[in-house]
Amino acid sequence: MSAWKERGLRGLAEDAGALVAEVVPRPRAYTITYVPPDADRALERGHHPAERLARALEPRWQLPVVPLLERTRPARRQRGLGLAERRANVRGGFRAAGPAPTRVVLLDDVYTSGATVAAAASALRKGGARHVDVITFARAVR
Repeated sequence: MSAWKERGLRGLAEDAGALVAEVVPRPRAYTITYVPPDADRALERGHHPAERLARALEPRWQLPVVPLLERTRPARRQRGLGLAERRANVRGGFRAAGPAPTRVVLLDDVYTSGATVAAAASALRKGGARHVDVITFARAVR
C-alpha cells in the first residue's frame, strides 16, 4: 500500500481495481467519485491513489467517474492523530463541487478511522446525494 500511495507505483491501481471489482459487486449507483487530494500531498506524490482506483473501477463497473467533491482547506496528515483529532481535522474540509446524483460510490484508498469518508459523504449528502456507498482498497487495523 505504501509503495502505491507514497512512492508513486501507479501501475498498482489497475491491480487494486481488479481486486476490488472481484470482491465487491457493482454498486447500485449513478456515478463514482473519490475523496479529493490535498493539493500539497498530490504534488508530492505526483498522483492521487483514490482517483486512480476510481478510474480503474470505471470500466469494470461501467459507472462514470465524476469529481463531485472539493477540498475547502488544507488538512494536516491524518497519520498519527487520534480519532477525535482526525474528525476535527477533516470536519468541514469538503464541499460538493455541484449537484450530486442521488446514489454515489465514494472511493478512498485506505479506511482507518472513517473520519475522512464521513466528512466527504456528508458533503455529498449536502450536495444532493441520498445514498453514498463507501468503498476503499485497504482497511488499516490499529
